[in-house]
Amino acid sequence: MTVDGELRQLSAEADEPGWEVDPDDEWGVAVITTVGRQLRLRREAVGMRAAEFATAVGYGEDLVYKVEGGKRIPRQEYLDKADDVLGAGGLVAAAWEDVKRVRYPKKVRELGKLEGRAVEIALYECHIIPGLLQTPEHARSVIGAAQPPYSPDDVERMVAARLARQSVFERSPAPALSFVLEEGVLRRPIGGRMVWRQQLERLLEVGRLHNVVLQVMPMDCDTHSGLDGRIELLKFPDGTAVGRSDGAFSGRPTSELKHLRVLELRYGTIRAQALSPRESLAFIEQLLGET
Repeated sequence: MTVDGELRQLSAEADEPGWEVDPDDEWGVAVITTVGRQLRLRREAVGMRAAEFATAVGYGEDLVYKVEGGKRIPRQEYLDKADDVLGAGGLVAAAWEDVKRVRYPKKVRELGKLEGRAVEIALYECHIIPGLLQTPEHARSVIGAAQPPYSPDDVERMVAARLARQSVFERSPAPALSFVLEEGVLRRPIGGRMVWRQQLERLLEVGRLHNVVLQVMPMDCDTHSGLDGRIELLKFPDGTAVGRSDGAFSGRPTSELKHLRVLELRYGTIRAQALSPRESLAFIEQLLGET
């Protein structure tokens, strides 16, 4: 899936394709500033004014200035068009390999790196379906429901970042993945019936993978050890680990052994209280049949 929209000529700066640069993302700022400077130097070298270049690539002049000034992250189509217009022989288009990493928020990139290294990922989610399991349509509905609302461009950027993390399912050797989801979350038709059905089908697909254990915490459970909120545990090949819980250690990631033992105890207890993997898949199939 690509989240980048079709090329279009737009006059309003707020509607122009591209992404804002996070000023706190030092590496991202450096990458975009360098790319912008190279674009400006190449444009000036062929004797094109910004307005002429904007017309040639099919974007607004204001966006051209922002990209060249390191204020906006260009989309892949922008770089491809610029490469053709400037006769760069693929050198400008190749900058996308660096730019595409920057388009995701810094925190998401850092999380994605950790998940990409992990040999075990364990996650209990109480309010939403975990991002690693969301379909594009469900992710778009969840992010789009935020208040105050994100701009359409920011929504697409965040959806793309969430989906990029799902490359963890394509790794070889495959990591061991464990998920515990709340029944109430599975019953909430976020995005409408069709989006809901697709999401349930996706859960069944993932839950049947040999390296995935997916469980459902039933609403009629009279004992629940996950009321303090979300828990995530990541274990790495060298034996180290990192964990986080909304209700422990101020919600901050921790790698201290005594803290990890607490999180592992909580997660293990939650798994014991939830439906078995077989029962959980049968329950999701039942929900799907009711839609």
